[in-house]
Amino acid sequence: MDIYQHFRKEEQAFIDQALAWRDEVEQTYQRKLTDFLDPREQIILSSVIGNHPDMNLHFFGGDDKTERKRAILAPFYEEIHNEDFDIVVLQSQFARKFVEITHRDVLGALMSLGIKRKKAGDLMVVDDTVQIVADKELATFLELHLTGIKKTRLHFKSVPLDEMKPSPEQWQTKEGTVSSLRLDTVMKEIYNLSRNKTSEWIQKGYVKVNHRVVEDPSFQMEEGDMISVRKKGRSKLIQISGQTKKEKWRILTGVLK
Repeated sequence: MDIYQHFRKEEQAFIDQALAWRDEVEQTYQRKLTDFLDPREQIILSSVIGNHPDMNLHFFGGDDKTERKRAILAPFYEEIHNEDFDIVVLQSQFARKFVEITHRDVLGALMSLGIKRKKAGDLMVVDDTVQIVADKELATFLELHLTGIKKTRLHFKSVPLDEMKPSPEQWQTKEGTVSSLRLDTVMKEIYNLSRNKTSEWIQKGYVKVNHRVVEDPSFQMEEGDMISVRKKGRSKLIQISGQTKKEKWRILTGVLK
């Protein structure tokens, strides 16, 4: 059976990577630690590995509620612990009275240092504190070079994982049904807008799916997809629960509040 037929064409490169990881563990009997994966990549990796009899798949991103996680693919007899994921939490505080720092600002600061997104996990700004979940190998580099965000001086230091702050993000979930899994149809359900309006936004390049601009209203959505709409914020297709007797799709969606 062709595994690619179950996924999008643009996801084939990641599928090939997942298959290479699987083969590497099978041949060497050595565990494989990945970079941070977004929710869609986690679903794909889980699907590719399936119920493999000789290996286990584990995910961890700092705590149980993180969005972005690293994966460990290991021989079935190995025990995996949180410390095996080589995750560090870097923290700095700022004077909230004088500056407002957002998730986007933190991400921009990392990108300006040449840090690839896959090397960092969740980014949290809670009250006057910034926390960055990152690959442990980056800790010293970030402590030395990430010295400011939005012209505000910051001093990052590693803190224990149990001091990781809960994300302030709140997702409002909703169950519903849609006639198809097209992007414009799913957006219509999520944002309670007309199909014409959602199609217009998509065609104008206002919509991203999994951080990539999608300009095709008929783009087929999959479980775990993240949607970002300009000036409307983020949403996600959490679950696809099959079809009704009238052949409508049951879905669970979430909107970031």
